[in-house]
Amino acid sequence: MARLRIGTRGSPLALAQAHETQRRLAAAWSQDASAFEIVAIKTSGDLIQDRALSEAGGKGLFTKEIDAAMLRGEIDIAVHSSKDLPTILPPGIVVAGYLAREDARDALISARATNFAGLPQGGTLGTASLRRQAQAKRLRPDLQVGLLRGNVETRLGKAERGEIDATLLAFAGLKRLGLAHRATALLGTDEFLPAVGQGAIGLTARPSDNGALDALAPILDAATADALACERAFLAVLDGSCKTPIAGHAVLEGAGLRFRGAVYRADGSETFEATLAGAREEAAEIGAAAGWELLARLPAGVLADK
Repeated sequence: MARLRIGTRGSPLALAQAHETQRRLAAAWSQDASAFEIVAIKTSGDLIQDRALSEAGGKGLFTKEIDAAMLRGEIDIAVHSSKDLPTILPPGIVVAGYLAREDARDALISARATNFAGLPQGGTLGTASLRRQAQAKRLRPDLQVGLLRGNVETRLGKAERGEIDATLLAFAGLKRLGLAHRATALLGTDEFLPAVGQGAIGLTARPSDNGALDALAPILDAATADALACERAFLAVLDGSCKTPIAGHAVLEGAGLRFRGAVYRADGSETFEATLAGAREEAAEIGAAAGWELLARLPAGVLADK
């Protein structure tokens, strides 16, 4: 097998995801891990720490430099947190598939409370996610929610030292970093519906690169691909970006699939939901239908992009 170059962001979590991909490729092809070189690429999203991504250009900030490197032929595949993948990729790049999804729930990190309801009245919660902000305000309008950027350790530290009362992080990321024990509590998907793609590692490649696509094939997970096809179709209909709080989660049930999607007012004052189920083989159609159902009844101005 020809040597493969794996592109990734340089954050600790991104590198952990790249190493997981590298290990799986090495095992699948009975190769030494060195046959799959990891190439760290600095992205705009990593450089911008002083404001929310929604104010700086949206989720493409975590992918555009990696996409450019792929189109220049400097890397062969790329590893992404699926929730960072834009719904429309640049020409010449496709989602090759996904590794098996991890736990998609959010985790509460707090030195002041053992669960979300126990946070102090008027307490401070730091997050860079508009979705988490809206969901938190929906349940606890009293909370003071502010911007918190930085890598996982930075955000954990601020909450654990009591500089803020709490933060919310993807539990999948904590697990991949070996930090699951630092989660104060796991938040149920009924109240904290995950971001589209949360917990899934997405792998991209050039559609013409049969060598890379063939190399990835043994490590891809079909169940995760179906769930993500549903969720990403939902997001595509709503033209979702970092500017609107949107959540969506598909669960496979045998040959069936159940999907729940939601759009939130940024201040948490209103929630608009759609729930649909159907055959797993119709995953994308289910997600799109849920998106169109919501789009038809959303008040003007809820979708920041529309």
